[in-house]
Amino acid sequence: MGENGAAGRNHLHSNQVFGLSIDVLPQGGSKCFDDDGRLKRTGTVWTASAHIITAVIGSGVLSLAWATAQLGWIAGPAVMFLFSFVTYYTSTLLAACYRSGDPVNGKRNYTYMEAVRSNLGGFKVKICGWVQYLNLFGVAIGYTIASSISMMAIKRSNCFHASGGKNPCRMNSTPYMIAFGIAEIIFSQIPDFDQLWWLSIVAAVMSFTYSTIGLGLGIAQVAANGKIKGSLTGITVGTVTQTQKIWRSFQALGNIAFAYSYSLILIEIQDTLKAPPAESKTMKKATLLSVGVTTLFYMLCGCMGYAAFGDLSPGNLLTGFGFYNPFWLLDIANAAIVIHLVGAYQVYCQPLFAFIEKSAAERFPDSDFITKDIKIPIPGFRPYNLNLFRLVWRTLFVILTTLISMLLPFFNDIVGLLGAVGFWPLTVYFPVEMYISQKKIPKWSTRWLCLQMLSIACLIITIAAAAGSIAGIMLDLKSYKPFSTSY
Repeated sequence: MGENGAAGRNHLHSNQVFGLSIDVLPQGGSKCFDDDGRLKRTGTVWTASAHIITAVIGSGVLSLAWATAQLGWIAGPAVMFLFSFVTYYTSTLLAACYRSGDPVNGKRNYTYMEAVRSNLGGFKVKICGWVQYLNLFGVAIGYTIASSISMMAIKRSNCFHASGGKNPCRMNSTPYMIAFGIAEIIFSQIPDFDQLWWLSIVAAVMSFTYSTIGLGLGIAQVAANGKIKGSLTGITVGTVTQTQKIWRSFQALGNIAFAYSYSLILIEIQDTLKAPPAESKTMKKATLLSVGVTTLFYMLCGCMGYAAFGDLSPGNLLTGFGFYNPFWLLDIANAAIVIHLVGAYQVYCQPLFAFIEKSAAERFPDSDFITKDIKIPIPGFRPYNLNLFRLVWRTLFVILTTLISMLLPFFNDIVGLLGAVGFWPLTVYFPVEMYISQKKIPKWSTRWLCLQMLSIACLIITIAAAAGSIAGIMLDLKSYKPFSTSY
């Protein structure tokens, strides 16, 4: 996406097409190129589903047992189901907005922002951009925290095992965050999102690995307990105070919303699909498939974790130390989380990188620092294009996210806040508005009213979840010294 994003649109330095600037291609008249002059797209329902599942089943899955514990046996699964339905429905609305005008031959929108620009335009584009990029920035922070927690969990479970459970094994998260940051600096220099097809597969395998281990350990724990823990209404007042219970229930909504947030990269994924059939049709199938798989998985993980631990469900299932043995299995799961997050970080940050690089190239077209690619030959591979601006800016970005992670290492609160802030605007509001404008649905018609009611209901959920998470962060900050978090 990065290279296409920056170069494909203005064809000024489209090194994709052998240095030739290709401006016009007859409609569908080429074997190698699509109707917009880009290289032929090859994506199918399966690749799109894999991409979505990779994007969705991320670290969000780990906080679901905790979220279910706040809400209880009735509301927990119900809320998960509700979110999955809303996500699926609004994703189909969003898929219809990939092409403006005609669903088969209309102008393509390559990114979420472009879709908003061609359907809504004006001020809304600016708001959308801010929310989207802020959210991606937040995801980068959330992933840094999550992966450092997992690295520490490996170290801790081994230390715990070695001392036979006598040593509490306190440790500081900072060095692990720095290690993750260094890895991301290296990976962020890989220019293009699409060239990472294998990354998506690795990430999908990893996320299934750790989610399945979490699920399996949950089932084993339930079997060992001999009964299903938990209550119909969630965590009992007494374990927490009444106000805390309300805040935590709200925060749980944010955690579940975060577990479903991928509408951000939906259009980028749709842009990899081949046509015919119309991309929006393929995308609807892929969304149904992937949201179905994801929801089933989430229900299992969230409910099994809750059944195993009841009120004491840990904030992060695999590292909250609900399990000590078999410790090697936990280590595999946590290693899988780290590997997955290293990849997912890139998947989420590449659109942000591409956007900043494109803006910079448009603003300073003559600056060599920004636009010049230095070719570095790599024996056996294609030459690597080193771009100085890319090197400097991406490195600074990773350093900044790592620093913030060290300052605010609260996994559940940050995840809840991100889920809340991103959920309504990006998953509900913009897709609904774009769909209304694209399909020219008349104001005050039944359809229009239903869509608006959906949007308002989701806004209320978002506000509640954000409030709950902010309350959680405030509570955490009271007992916290920066850079010295130990678990």
